Amino acid sequence: MNAAALKIQRVYLTLTLGNTLAASFIWGINTLFLLDAGLSNLEAFAANAFFTAGMVLFEVPTGVVADSWGRRVSFLLGTVMLAGSTFLYYLLWQFSAPFWWWAAVSVLLGLGFTFFSGAVEAWLVDALRFSGYEGGLETVLGRGQMVTGVGMLAGSVAGGVIAQATNLGVPFLLRVGVLVAMFAVAFMLMHDVGFTPERSVHPLKATRAVLKASVDGGLKHPPVRYIMLAAPFTEGVNFYVFYALQPYLLQLFGDPRAYAVAGLAAALVAGADIVGGWMAPRIRRLVRRRTTVLMGSNLVSSLILVMLVFTSAFWLALVLLALWAVVGAAGTPVRQAYLNDMIASKQRATVLSFDSLMGSAGGVVVQPLLGRTADLYGYPASLAVGGAVQLIAAPFILFSRRQRSQADTASDTAPAPQGDHPGGSTA
Repeated sequence: MNAAALKIQRVYLTLTLGNTLAASFIWGINTLFLLDAGLSNLEAFAANAFFTAGMVLFEVPTGVVADSWGRRVSFLLGTVMLAGSTFLYYLLWQFSAPFWWWAAVSVLLGLGFTFFSGAVEAWLVDALRFSGYEGGLETVLGRGQMVTGVGMLAGSVAGGVIAQATNLGVPFLLRVGVLVAMFAVAFMLMHDVGFTPERSVHPLKATRAVLKASVDGGLKHPPVRYIMLAAPFTEGVNFYVFYALQPYLLQLFGDPRAYAVAGLAAALVAGADIVGGWMAPRIRRLVRRRTTVLMGSNLVSSLILVMLVFTSAFWLALVLLALWAVVGAAGTPVRQAYLNDMIASKQRATVLSFDSLMGSAGGVVVQPLLGRTADLYGYPASLAVGGAVQLIAAPFILFSRRQRSQADTASDTAPAPQGDHPGGSTA
């Protein structure tokens, strides 16, 4: 990796670490926070569903910001919006606000995250290509996931411990403070490289252009389309499991106020991100097809979720959940690299945002349904149902494989061929 590419990677890893640290202060206690505010399981997961609905609603408009005004501008706006909406969450908890206030602010939280989705990854890939980087994307994206895991581990454990020592609201205030600091860091270090924003485009025309690019480069391109169609089932379940881990593990532990244990749930996923990010490029050197990795990850993680219905032991459940998280984390950089190698540079941010939209759409439907299942039959049953839902993604991954895109067999040590047609499919 040359000096220019190393600099791009360092900036990417710095932004990833700071952003994840800020966000993860509340990840270990978010569900407990909502329940403490007086919401039921159904209402708590419905609030999370409104958060993902916000991501669905605003993915395309914020894609316009990223492609028309620049990925740097998008990141800066995201820090401001996320800090403001997080502080509103804190106020709702202070005043025990009714559910519909939580729903409205959850949508704003979703808006904040959409400024990041697609834009940061597109910034990285385009800047690396511009700097002359000739390696595979799994390596850099895997490092990014490892750094994400470090930030999440530190933030989630700290959030749980601080909540137990003080109250459930303090981690939310910490998130606001770190996001303000990240605004300053991004303002100084992040600059669009290898991409020129088209700021002259009218917003409505830009929105139409973004949507058309998303459809042309995504849904109309078969190998990309099938991977996107798998996203609602995998991401919807991932959203639910991540937030259900907190009350589920506390229930097994036997102490509803052991907030440090709830932080452990998020730390578990964080540790898995570190291990999975390290494993991804190594697995790719052993496995020829990226879709083979994705199929294996989907099947094994689904089976683990179903197995949780048969245990009531805290430590055994913890081991199974750790294994579930590692398997999923190892597949994530491979999926990212597979998609990026099938997308043209001009469409990268928009197609990645559209992919994020598909996953968020699954979260809107899956989270309240599984939350209701937990109310009626308990958390283990809801997790097992989640495993069954996740399996629905497997045929779509297989359909993508059958398109025989060159990106499926691209080496981790060299970039996939890229041309005017996104993906360079041999089908």
